[in-house]
Amino acid sequence: MPSRIKLALFALAAASLHAQSFAVLSSDVGPWPTLLGSIGLQTEPAATARVLVARASTAADPQLSARVTAGALLILEGESALAASFGFRATRDTVALTSIEDVHRPALPIVLEHALDIARFEVPAAARVFAKDHWSNAPVIAGYKQGQGAVLWVAASPGAQGYERFPYLLHALHDLGLEAPVRSARLWAFFDYSYRTRADLDYLAARWRKAGIAALHVAAWHFYDSDPERDEYLQRLIRACHRQDIQVYAWIELPHVSEKFWNEHPEWREKTALQQDAQLDWRKLMNLINRDCFRAASGGVTSLVRRFDWDGVNLAELYFESLEGMANPARFTPMNADVRAQFRAQNAWDPAELFATRKDAASVRLFLDYRAGLARAMQQEWLQVVEQCRTFHPDLDIVLTHVDDRFDTGMKDAIGADAAAVLPMLKTRDFTFLVEDPATIWNLGPARYTEIARRYQPLTPRPDKMAIDINIVERYQDVYPTKQQTGAELFELVHVAAQAFPRVALYFENSILAPDLDLLPSATAAVRGIVRKGNRVTVDSPFGVGLVWHGPALVDARPWPAQDHDTVWLPAGVHTVAASDRVVAVRLLDFNATLESASVTSTAIELRYRSAARALARFERKPLSLQIDGNAAQPVFEEDTLLLPRGEHTVAVGFE
Repeated sequence: MPSRIKLALFALAAASLHAQSFAVLSSDVGPWPTLLGSIGLQTEPAATARVLVARASTAADPQLSARVTAGALLILEGESALAASFGFRATRDTVALTSIEDVHRPALPIVLEHALDIARFEVPAAARVFAKDHWSNAPVIAGYKQGQGAVLWVAASPGAQGYERFPYLLHALHDLGLEAPVRSARLWAFFDYSYRTRADLDYLAARWRKAGIAALHVAAWHFYDSDPERDEYLQRLIRACHRQDIQVYAWIELPHVSEKFWNEHPEWREKTALQQDAQLDWRKLMNLINRDCFRAASGGVTSLVRRFDWDGVNLAELYFESLEGMANPARFTPMNADVRAQFRAQNAWDPAELFATRKDAASVRLFLDYRAGLARAMQQEWLQVVEQCRTFHPDLDIVLTHVDDRFDTGMKDAIGADAAAVLPMLKTRDFTFLVEDPATIWNLGPARYTEIARRYQPLTPRPDKMAIDINIVERYQDVYPTKQQTGAELFELVHVAAQAFPRVALYFENSILAPDLDLLPSATAAVRGIVRKGNRVTVDSPFGVGLVWHGPALVDARPWPAQDHDTVWLPAGVHTVAASDRVVAVRLLDFNATLESASVTSTAIELRYRSAARALARFERKPLSLQIDGNAAQPVFEEDTLLLPRGEHTVAVGFE
């Protein structure tokens, strides 16, 4: 290889090796490690760190200007001699900061829980104001580029947890040149087509994959009843996702079946304790305990799975109502005639009496335990229905979404959810248990996900089959600074969850705000550590991760094919990446599976992987031959995406 090309390749690698790390220039680091760590930045000595944080009252340092010009990103917090030296000077005027307007989402209300008295600052003419006081227009975040680096000033500390005041501070840093060092492509997201009926599906699929989404869980009740227009839409959606290496799951919300099913079968409608039809919020609940209703619904679900090229099925929220439990009889289910008759036959009294004359604790306990057992039996029965679909969709993954009842222990009595009774089924059944964050704790901070994971650990025989669902919605509690999780709060939530669980899901795709998409993959990345030594980077990741890297790479001293234009994709464990002067013959650009090993020759790539669903792979060139576990196989494609079987396999993909 010509020496000038080698030099260019190693220059790219050097830039990668100087990936983002940070140092706080103070013994009191404050919230900065939590905030910057939420997108994968690692601590490093100040002499070599790329991002430098100077907290309030930091003395002026003339050397820092040269560091910035050479490529450092300097964050200035509040008033200091150092901030003044870069042109951010406090005036004598003060501002009572209560509400903020940010350029990344100007219409979003950003409200502080407690008013903050700050000085009004003068900022350099060259600075861009990213955020300002809503009432006085006083700047609160501003910055400018200087040489190869940049300066970002923020009027005060971001808050004790890093997100209470300035949700889009990291976005401003990103605008000034921050590149997070790691990223993930393992996120799940829920999708409701009623919000995207006129959208360009190819555009959306490309955007989803860039944001790190690996699987889309599509609201399948819209497609339960065959309709040519809707069916064609779903088929186009699935093809668009597969072309971008995104798996597609049928998200099923039983006991809600479909609008048509509800209208055509009033005799099977679920009843509340007030003996009203159980139309609760948008869901119209059916009595799946009734054998005729079950047979009709299970036949319809089987037909739904058969009609489309699904990668998986998500049985979500398969239990009862309501969050208030027996305290709200207008929402309490199941109180249909079949359940009442069954319970009466076993116990010689009608559970409807619980809402009239029978109020004793023993009777209440008896019915609530019966109800939880009923939910478990229903979950087991429906898992069997979906498992049978593997006879015609052998690569089908199965997910059971189950509201958390270990952190919020009231959920078992409220809705019949009992994780401790369901999780032992993982010993004999192959499914993923997706824990749903209940609405009652949406106001709590990111640390709750570590605690939720700890509480589930002794219950599950398969920790690798656990996942967590974060609801990105407007919360009913008093929360600050935004009603919906966005920016720094979202990144910290996702980051902590991704360390605690093998898989993170977000509800839902349409609620993730546009400013968050670029940094979301970095927040989802799980790493235990990144160590830079000379021209090498050693990464320790529990689930596999993408390391930002420009130019060819050696992984563990071997040429590495799993790499796109700016990321080297690494398996779980400890791996060392170094610059290479050799461009591999062909690259694996994207792979939607858990990569365990990879190697490359001049004519082939060999991969060892595992995947709960069909695996999707996209290469630099379209493969010509395929071996699976040593046996020749006919390659199957969705355009340029190679479709591979679920399970654990070794594949050899040939290109000549």
